[in-house]
This record gives sequence, C-alpha cells and structure tokens, in this order.
Amino acid sequence: MTAAEPTTLPEPYADIAELLTIVPDGDETAVEAVRARDAQLTKPAGSLGQLEGLVEHLARWQRKPEPVMDNPMVAVFAGNHGVTQQGVSPFPAEVTAQMVKNFTNGGAAISQICALHELNLRVFELALEIPTGDFSVEPAMDDRTCAATIAYGMEAIAGDVDLLCIGEMGIGNTTVAAALYAAMFGGSGADWVGRGAGVDDAGLARKANVVNAGLALHAAESRHPLELLARLGGREIAAMLGALIATRHKNIPVIIDGFVATSAAAIAYAVNPAALDHCIFAHASAETGHHKALEHMQKKALLDLGMRLGEGSGAALAAVLAKTALHLHRKMATFEEAAVATKAH
Repeated sequence: MTAAEPTTLPEPYADIAELLTIVPDGDETAVEAVRARDAQLTKPAGSLGQLEGLVEHLARWQRKPEPVMDNPMVAVFAGNHGVTQQGVSPFPAEVTAQMVKNFTNGGAAISQICALHELNLRVFELALEIPTGDFSVEPAMDDRTCAATIAYGMEAIAGDVDLLCIGEMGIGNTTVAAALYAAMFGGSGADWVGRGAGVDDAGLARKANVVNAGLALHAAESRHPLELLARLGGREIAAMLGALIATRHKNIPVIIDGFVATSAAAIAYAVNPAALDHCIFAHASAETGHHKALEHMQKKALLDLGMRLGEGSGAALAAVLAKTALHLHRKMATFEEAAVATKAH
C-alpha cells in the first residue's frame, strides 16, 4: 500500500481522505507476464511504443497477467453551476440538460464514438435543476453536499467494468476548473482561464475576474483540497473524484479526459499524488491551462489533437487505442507460431 503524508482534515471527509491516502498498489507480476509475451511477438522489441505501455497499464491495475477490455465504460457526469450568472459562458445553463438528452439519444460526438467502438456509455445527471452556488459570491457547495456527491460518484461505478473513461458536461465548468487549478497550484484567474465553449476577449477577461473573486472570497477558509472542491467546485467534478477513488479500490484502470475532468484528478493529486497512479491522461486539451495542470502533476497526455469538446471524447479515443493495443498483444503471432527467426545473438 502507498500512503501520503497526513494533512489537516475537515469533516465530513474523513473516510474519503483515507481512501485517497491509503491506496492499493498495482501488480508488477502481471506486468512481467505481459512483457514476457510481448518479447515473443513478431516485432522488434519496443516497436509498438506507447501501445505496449497501455497493455502493461491494464495488467498492472486490473491485476491480471492477461488483461481484458470486455466492458469498457465511458462515464459522463453532468452538473450545473451558479457561476454562469456571471456571463462566463456564451451558452445558457439549460444547454447542460439538452446535451445530456443528446448523449442518451445518440446525437453527440461521444455517443457516436462509443457506438462505433463498442464502448459502454453511461451518463449521470447531478441535480441539474439545482445549480451549485455562484462561487464568486458564496460557496459552491457545503461540505456535506460535496462529500455526498463524491460518494455518489464512487457508487456509480458498478458492475464488471474493466476500464473507465471519465468525462463531464456542464455549462460554465471550465471557469470552475480554472478556479480549482488556481487555488491548488497558484496564480491568478488569467493564468488558468481559456476560451471554453467559445467566449470572446471580453468573456475571457470576465472569467478571469470571476475566478479572482472566488479565490479572494474563500482564501481564508479553504485549506484542505476537499474544502477547496466544496467552495469552488461543481457536482460533476466531485462525482468524477468519487469515480477515481472507487476505481483504485476496485482494480479498474482509468483514462481521464481533458481540462475539466483533470481538475477532479488534481484534487486527488493534492491529497496524495500516488492516488493517480492507475490513471492515464487521454489528451492535452486546447485549453492552455490543461498543459500547465499536467506539468504541475508531472503527467503526460497520451494524445494531443487540439480537442476541447469535453464529454469524455478524448478519453474514449484513448480507450480505442488501448483496445487496439490489447488486441495486438493477444492476437499477434509469436515468432515460434509464425516460424519467423528471432534476431541473431
């Protein structure tokens, strides 16, 4: 087991912090089994690059020498935010519920990616009719609501899931994520905000000012990362954090989507950096703050496609790569099976 240094802990987060602090290690024996088979496949050693590492990651965190992707899930958590009242998004808050319906009706990008590549899509609505508080003038959530939402995210990961991709939907949530990054990693709103769903220059300045107002308002009372999440965060971010916690304790590897989804991972990182060892970061978002966040956590994104859609779309595409990598690992012939000579010694 890996443990982080103890930190000051507000209630009611005791159990959540413990689950983040004392986390199961991966299975290196399973990784060695994958490497042993890989060495026999009809290709030069290491020639599939990061695809080989994806299979090792599955084996390590599924704790299986023969990893599987029989039930990969894309979980999209949706929440609404009171901060949208400050004009931080060009879209109204009701678009969140409209897009959730679009997901379930099969009309969204993530719906089509999942349908094409046989990924199980689940969408979780988080009290869309009750936006969180506007963090620039009041706490987004109280501690009990935040803790309960984290617990909901933990419980959402049920069944025989063997790989989880986490994504989100929530008008205004790039502003929320920027505030969380600034609170945890330092800097002002201008250092972390981006265009999001397409704000103009005036909207970008407005987002930065809103973040600064929230940081100033909650600075005195927000010390622990989970407190920061309650004061500044959204329900979907809290639920994604819960999903990250549950997967670690259920031996499920994770692929994290972009700018907003990574903010949930950043909360876990701030409590215990080792709590993210079972996670892969799918892609580097076009939101410039995402690159900075990954650098702060010393993480590298698998892909860099200039995407900023959210919805778990980048994570799903990374899952397609993982699925391909595993298929190659399982189905390629060995040198012996193909009657191909190995290199001379």
